[in-house]
Amino acid sequence: MSERTGLDDLFSFEEEAPPRTGRERGRRPRAALRTVVVAAAVTAVVLAGLRAVGLQVSIWIVVAGVLAVLAVRRVTAALSPPPPPRGGYRAPAGEEPGSYNWGARDALRAAINGWAVPLDWSGTRPERFSNVVLPRLAELADERLRQRHGLTRESDPARARALLGDRLWTFLDTPPRRTPSPRDLAAIVAELEKI
Repeated sequence: MSERTGLDDLFSFEEEAPPRTGRERGRRPRAALRTVVVAAAVTAVVLAGLRAVGLQVSIWIVVAGVLAVLAVRRVTAALSPPPPPRGGYRAPAGEEPGSYNWGARDALRAAINGWAVPLDWSGTRPERFSNVVLPRLAELADERLRQRHGLTRESDPARARALLGDRLWTFLDTPPRRTPSPRDLAAIVAELEKI
């Protein structure tokens, strides 16, 4: 039985909360106590400073102001972007030289490594190709079929086989005994792109 999945379901991500341990349970009261102590200390300093210059302000106004500042500080700290990596990397100013910075960490390099490393390992260990690379190729084929034709290999095998062709269907359905050569892989990828 196939289920219909909407775009909202595909693009939503809900992370399961990890089980709370005894240490984590004690952090919340400790943080609240620390906030109260800091608020009391800052309130005392502010009141002493105001009284030193001859101003009389209600203690509750000062407490509310201090708590508001602490709340804004906590929210901005939670929403701030992560700090830049400490590698001495500087962004180039002006025009870029036109060459790719292979030392930088970015999404393109991660995607390349996502394929390059398993392909490299599978050259010496054929079972690695069947266990790591072949499932990724099958996912790509299913995704292309789903996007372009509204089906997957599992939902409509006959039509999927006709769209994939016998060679690609057999390749994805039965694991090869040895790692395919780069030329064979290039032909498989070309067939995947035609879908």
